[in-house]
Amino acid sequence: MSLNDFELVIGIEVHCQLKTKSKLFCPSSTTFGDEPNTHISEVNLALPGALPVLNKEAVRLAVLAGLALDCDIQKTSVFSRKNYFYPDLPKGYQISQFDKPLCLNGHLDIDVEGVSKRIGITRIHMEEDAGKLVHQGADSIKGATHSIVDLNRAGTALIEIVSEPDIRSAAEARAYVEGLKMIVQHIDVCDGNLEEGSLRADINISVRKKGEKAFGTRAEIKNVNSFRSIEKAIDYEFKRQTALVLAGEAVIQETRNYDEATQKTTSLRGKEEAHDYRYFPEPDLPPLVITDQQLADFKMQLPELPSIKLKRYQDEYQLTAHECKVLLQDVAMGHFFTAVLSQVTSAKPKKVALWITGELNAVVKEKQSDFSNLSISSQQIADLCDAMDTGKVSGKMAKDVQVACFDSKTSVSEIIAQMGGGQISDTSELETVVQDILKANMDVVEKIKAGKTNSANFLMGQVMKSTQGRAKPDVVLQLILDVVETL
Repeated sequence: MSLNDFELVIGIEVHCQLKTKSKLFCPSSTTFGDEPNTHISEVNLALPGALPVLNKEAVRLAVLAGLALDCDIQKTSVFSRKNYFYPDLPKGYQISQFDKPLCLNGHLDIDVEGVSKRIGITRIHMEEDAGKLVHQGADSIKGATHSIVDLNRAGTALIEIVSEPDIRSAAEARAYVEGLKMIVQHIDVCDGNLEEGSLRADINISVRKKGEKAFGTRAEIKNVNSFRSIEKAIDYEFKRQTALVLAGEAVIQETRNYDEATQKTTSLRGKEEAHDYRYFPEPDLPPLVITDQQLADFKMQLPELPSIKLKRYQDEYQLTAHECKVLLQDVAMGHFFTAVLSQVTSAKPKKVALWITGELNAVVKEKQSDFSNLSISSQQIADLCDAMDTGKVSGKMAKDVQVACFDSKTSVSEIIAQMGGGQISDTSELETVVQDILKANMDVVEKIKAGKTNSANFLMGQVMKSTQGRAKPDVVLQLILDVVETL
């Protein structure tokens, strides 16, 4: 037997940090990157008498996520205490949801190399985050001599999206997490920042012989925070578990860590079962009740989903697959594109998309900026696209105008005027320039007369130089050919 005789069985738990200004059960700030242990409260520290108060905005965002993933929203859900002892959990328990979560029975459709597949979603539940252990003496937990605790993240509002074990490859796993990230970003529930840990994936992996129905013993890879790492961790774990089975050894049910440097997984601890956490209903919080009116209001608030937006891009705007992908993966860029479309007067969506995903995107990356913090306005880009569409400026001139627009509130028309004016397409204005250029280059004129029409490109270059790039190329070329015949 070999690797080809086995198949992967994968289920993924994705933790999404909700975009709330305060934590799930207290008013402490959720701002990222501040000094350690500065965003804490009596609730986070589990001081005697401190009581949790549920964040209403967190509930709204969690319901939106459930609706976007076609879940059944439960009218009544219950918070529970998940008991375990860890240095970054002062209470000794985490407030989560267990047997009565907020959302059940959803799904996400993915596409891998043109093949569509539906991945079931078992549940979405709300919970609070733990703190953060900063390991010392090594780059990761492996080899660390000690750890220090930062509780700024403790109590932050999360949703955990739990998939069915429907995923069968690393590529499917990546597509699934990418799809979730795109949805929660587009509905403005989570910023999806993997680097900051606001979106993290726990991957449950087992192997079994092809054709078998029973699941193998699974290992859980914790807190994988990049798409590349998701694929690498799964590939490594598939080979590791399969090698154990082929050697007649048992796969141990455990929690493992993925090391970015070595691209290997290592054992952390034995995998706990639900009974190990001694779940019981949180006595300080009543059941969470969603009324019919609230649910109707939440449905009205649900923004356009990426799948619907993709269809609109393709059907109404005739955008390419690449343009659609770029606009959908960068939510801020997509919003900017929409704003520009609402302000153009003649430019078509296709040309606007091409410019934003191409020339503008390149400049933004060069400036190490992003579309959520641009120093050029959507109105300026709209006016620039209109100027290109009407022939007022060429594509080359537009690049220079765009650069001048950054960090400037000057209008596009004023910038064009400052640069000497727009594109010259008036033949009467250009004819004198063309006549002078041709008379100064009669040797080239003779080549054109002899049938070497490519030589006209040299003359065109001279005209463009003389007009500082403002001459309209197709008008110049026709003028050159027409004047040559008269000489």
